Amino acid sequence: MPDVLLESQLPGRTYRGKVRDTYDLGDKMLIVATDRISAADMVLPAGIPEKGRILTQLSAWWFDRIKEVVPNHFIAVIGPQNKHMVPFELGPEYYGRSMLVKKAKRLNAECIARGYISGSGWKDYQRTGAICGIPLPEGLRESDRLPEPIFTPSTKPEVGHDENISYDQLETIVGEEAANAMKLRTLAVYGYAHTVALERGIIIADTKLEFGYWNEEVILIDEVLTPDSSRFWPANEYRPGGPQPSFDKQPVRDWLSRSGWKDGDPPPPVPAEVVAATTERYRTAYKMLTGQELPE
Repeated sequence: MPDVLLESQLPGRTYRGKVRDTYDLGDKMLIVATDRISAADMVLPAGIPEKGRILTQLSAWWFDRIKEVVPNHFIAVIGPQNKHMVPFELGPEYYGRSMLVKKAKRLNAECIARGYISGSGWKDYQRTGAICGIPLPEGLRESDRLPEPIFTPSTKPEVGHDENISYDQLETIVGEEAANAMKLRTLAVYGYAHTVALERGIIIADTKLEFGYWNEEVILIDEVLTPDSSRFWPANEYRPGGPQPSFDKQPVRDWLSRSGWKDGDPPPPVPAEVVAATTERYRTAYKMLTGQELPE
């Protein structure tokens, strides 16, 4: 099994997320996507080979395509040819998984665009007939396409679960002008990406985006349209009326639910076959979208 990178050790780290580590370079930042994987709001002890490189390369592919739709923070993926752009030495284990970006001030909320009814949205609809307070037609089935995409923001706590919030609550957190920009740009990114992905055989059921201020403008930051931040379904297997197969860490979630693990217990070791199945799903999504194998 290929080597995995679970920890990055570079100068000036300012943030360690579940998957990404962020380094402050003055007016820029370096984001390193590790091979860590999380489920049930915890980081598991196993890494997923190639995951960090796939997330970085796929985000870069999307950032380059949506820059005319919505401005974003992407500058370059760092490899041996441009390692001079980073002010300290990078070993080869960081190539292809490290992204140089503009240093934006993060807006403290997450922005979700939903084009299909699934996940927490399906549970909400079953209880209330709405998703995050947005009324929907009666009689929708799980995984049905919505009449039009909807915008559902959530909080972004340092620890614990994200919580859905109303648009009014978003305005209270980030301000009226920023909230409007986040909504319009989230729906614009989703609409564009859904069309692009569908042409390549993937349905993007929903996606989660983050934004920040850069030069007084609200721009797209973090990752974008990856299997970690989006629900990718194979279009040729789409059958509304129940859950759909997906190109993400579902093998890990399924195994965890079967393992007997209970919330509050230490995270269990992930079997090798589950790790391998998860890598394969990430690789498949990358190849279907980009038409290319993952760069070495």
